[in-house]
Parts: sequence; structure tokens; C-alpha cells
Amino acid sequence: MNKNIIITGTGSYIPTTTITNKSFLKNKFYDARGDLFDSSNEEIIEKFRAITGIHERRYVSDDMISSDMGYEAARIAIEDAGVDKEDIDQIIVAQNFGDVKKGAVQSDMVPSLATRIKQRLEIENPSCVCYDVIFGCPGWIQGIIQAESFIKSGLAKRCLVVGTETLSRVVDVHDRDSMIYADGAGACIIEGVDSETKEGVLSTSMASYTSKEAYYLYLDKSNYEEADPNISYIKMNGHKVYEFALRQVPAAMKLCMDKAEIGINDISKIFIHQANEKMDFEIVKRFYRLYKIRQAPENILPMTIHELGNSSVGTVPTIFDLVRKNKINGHHLKKGDLILFTSIGAGMNVNCIAYKY
Repeated sequence: MNKNIIITGTGSYIPTTTITNKSFLKNKFYDARGDLFDSSNEEIIEKFRAITGIHERRYVSDDMISSDMGYEAARIAIEDAGVDKEDIDQIIVAQNFGDVKKGAVQSDMVPSLATRIKQRLEIENPSCVCYDVIFGCPGWIQGIIQAESFIKSGLAKRCLVVGTETLSRVVDVHDRDSMIYADGAGACIIEGVDSETKEGVLSTSMASYTSKEAYYLYLDKSNYEEADPNISYIKMNGHKVYEFALRQVPAAMKLCMDKAEIGINDISKIFIHQANEKMDFEIVKRFYRLYKIRQAPENILPMTIHELGNSSVGTVPTIFDLVRKNKINGHHLKKGDLILFTSIGAGMNVNCIAYKY
């Protein structure tokens, strides 16, 4: 009999406000030195679309905050799993900026978003422990890794793992990179299940690169020199992140595969964090080349970046929920499929999970 760690329910919250690329035509974009770009916004936006694949993204409504979205995704996941919410042992919430209200210049993380979500769910059990994970974009996957460890150790039987973020509230509208970011939330119930066959989480890999890579993503003042210098926004050294991702993510994926002792041809789907379509395709291409396969299989990479943008910790759980519920054309999961979850983000952190569905 195998003690398997299995995702038994999923949920996601996709904000209702659609922001197209045309919405940025009136923005004034400056470089990091504070100089206005010579190129027209039409040229800037078209180049952005060609590289990232993003046509539009979703922003949360003015009356909502990150914990609201997390609650909605969590509620759906609990219902999908068909479990009693009072039997949840841990609520793990991946986030990076806390609750940021519309127009606010300060984030709110006290109490934790996990605590706020537990309260919204009206869970009365004090043994249901709540805490947040700040791990950059790979936070939801890291939350799954932590939940798996607690369940395997016997310290928990069932966990709720949520990823939620309102990046639209922390972007510099004068920075071209602001067009990448979006809002959203995803969640899952993960629990220990005895089974005759091995399934669920097969293996994990994770790493943090904190020397010269630590500040590839960071907070800093606006690119617009006349903006308030005391307000910080999310910033990125995009070229460095791109190079780092192509080196480290395929290696993390292979390490995870080696631990699970599964073959490359057995993989059915790869759920990868999406901030740049070109980068994601190149990561997967290089991953397959580690196995001396020049071309990745078609239809292995479900993509939502075109319509949903980069919602940080919300990206991977949202894609998984949508595919699991047959809401992305051409992508489906069936019992026994081998899949990979993988991500890269601020820190710089990288992780991967091999999972038998």
C-alpha cells in the first residue's frame, strides 16, 4: 500500500476586468535612467506582444484585494474536493505583496493572508494552522512541496494551498514591464491517500540562487523622475532573468525527473509559470535537449499568457485548474498522466514537481 500525496480538488479566480494592449497606448514609458523612449507606444507594444505573447491581461476590480481572490479560489477548491473545511490541517498561501487596496501606497500583511482566508471560509478549528509563503512566482509550487512534507511526516493529513496576487497594484505605469503583470488566484486541496498504485507527487526539486541573482527582481522608485521617490514598484532586469531561466529551469526539471525515475517520453503536460511565451518555449526546448531530443512534443504546454498575462503565484494553479476542468481547448488530463509543475521567480528561486495524475 502506497501513501500518496494527491491533489483532490482545485479552484481558481480570474478577475473580470480585461486590460488589452491598447490600454497602454497613452502611457508615457521611460527607461531606467528616466529618459523617455524614442519609439512610439505602438512600436513598444507590438515588440512587447511579439516577445511575451501577451495580448491582454486581467486586473482585479477596485473593491477586491488579494485575500478576496484567494478566498474565492479556495472556496471552489474545497467544494471541488468534496471535503469538510474543518478537516483542513494547514492553509498555506503563496503571495509576495500582501493585500494592497486600490490607490494605496502600502501593503498589508498583518494578519497573514492565510489567516484572512481562513476567517472568510469560517473555519472554526484552531488546529487549522495558517501561514504565508513568500517565494516569488514559484510560491504556489513551493506551498505544495511544503504541504507534501508535512503530510509525509504525519504532521498533517490535508492542506489547502493558495496562490494569489494583485500585481496591478504594484506596477510602475511608466515602465514597459508593467504590461507583463496581471492579477489572479488559484488553489488546491492536497491530502494523503492510501492506494495500491503510486500516484500524486513523485518527486520535487528546488533551489535558491542568492548571490548576483538575488536582485534580478526587486522594488524601486518609478522610472518617471517626478514621481514620488518614496513609493516603490516591482522592477525586473528582464535580460538577466531570461538568461537565468534558460540555464536553471531545465536543469531543475531534469533533476526532478531523475529523482522520480521517469522517462522524458512519459510526460503528458508541463505546467510552467508564464511571464514570457518566448522564454517558456525556449525553456521546454532546452529541457528536451538535455535528453538529446531536438523538438518538444506538440500540445505539451498549456498556455494562458495570451489572455491572462503573468499573475505570479496565481499562474500555475490557474492553468492546472482550467486544464483539469477541460476549459482550455486541446488540453485535457486523464488518470495516470505524468505531469511537471515548474516555476522561476524573485529570489532567484526555481522549483519543480513531478506528479502522476
